[in-house]
Amino acid sequence: MGKWKLVRPPLTAMGLLAGQMMHAINRADLPSLENQDPSCTVGDASLPELNIAFLGDSSVTAPGVTPLDHSWPRQVALHLSDRYRVTATSVAVGGAKVRDVLDEQVDRALELEPDIVYVSVGSNDALRATPVGRFEMDYDAMVARLHERVPAVGLSGIGDLGTIPRLPAPARGLARVRARAINAAVARVAVNYDRAIKSNAWSAMEDVFLHDESMFADDLFHASANGHLLFAAVARPVADRLVEIWIENRSRVP
Repeated sequence: MGKWKLVRPPLTAMGLLAGQMMHAINRADLPSLENQDPSCTVGDASLPELNIAFLGDSSVTAPGVTPLDHSWPRQVALHLSDRYRVTATSVAVGGAKVRDVLDEQVDRALELEPDIVYVSVGSNDALRATPVGRFEMDYDAMVARLHERVPAVGLSGIGDLGTIPRLPAPARGLARVRARAINAAVARVAVNYDRAIKSNAWSAMEDVFLHDESMFADDLFHASANGHLLFAAVARPVADRLVEIWIENRSRVP
């Protein structure tokens, strides 16, 4: 299998998580929230242009986040808009796994000829039983394609999914274990690419999300506006570093 080994979790444990996930998704007492498009152009027209593409899942499409300016992709764009005329374009799709991003979003993002890409994916793989080894192979293939064409690549790890209130208690421990394994896989891939930076989403969710349900939207599954502002606090310094990498490498990457 090359340098990755497909590690298969116990079938009984993964069956439990899958069953509990279906129960959580189909709860009739909680709302279903629509995905949104955080794409925007911000900053004075006289400033230098900066083009950012966001790829991933509902952590980008921000279901239930009001106002949308509180979504972390918009917050990143606004953070950089004092220095640049920022065009932020999302090609993310709610529910996406890493294979979906690789097959359906990477080419769309590259067509935009971005200066920076920022990817947030992995939670659906963690919750829907993608083997960690397979995730890591697909994630590496995704980063390799982006790294070849884009000067700077941001990679959002995933947080502690065991904090999700919508998940029944028996599934939360397994969700936490799965999330930690997927987050570690993202970290292993990131160190292989000199122009890729991983953010520490785990630190944002590990404590605050566990004790404050206002971090979650009305569906008790996705992050709320407050949750996204916390994600943004983690993402802003990563964005600053990505700009530095872009400046250093923009003439070297085709």
